[in-house]
Amino acid sequence: MTCNRHDHDHEHTHEHSHEHSHDHTHEHSHQHATNKESVANTIEHDEKTLRVLLVHWINHNKSHQENFSEWSKKAVAMEKPDVAKYIEEAVSLMDKANEMLIEAKKHM
Repeated sequence: MTCNRHDHDHEHTHEHSHEHSHDHTHEHSHQHATNKESVANTIEHDEKTLRVLLVHWINHNKSHQENFSEWSKKAVAMEKPDVAKYIEEAVSLMDKANEMLIEAKKHM
């Protein structure tokens, strides 16, 4: 017998059995995502999450800005102009932060 381009004086048996039994039925697939598919699914999920978070952060900042402005006015009424000035500066910085978040969202 010739096998793999060299002669053999004996026989080869290459029988394999991969059968196994189950006491239950399979209602689901046994296909597993490859590493590339898994990474792609994670990236897709993270992108969707980031889109939602960017909108949330912008709206959340705006709600804080409204509250800050309200308390800035109260600080003026309390004759605390320095406190009001710093609170208004925080509002201004949040405007800048929101501008950056809006730009980030545009690039998604």
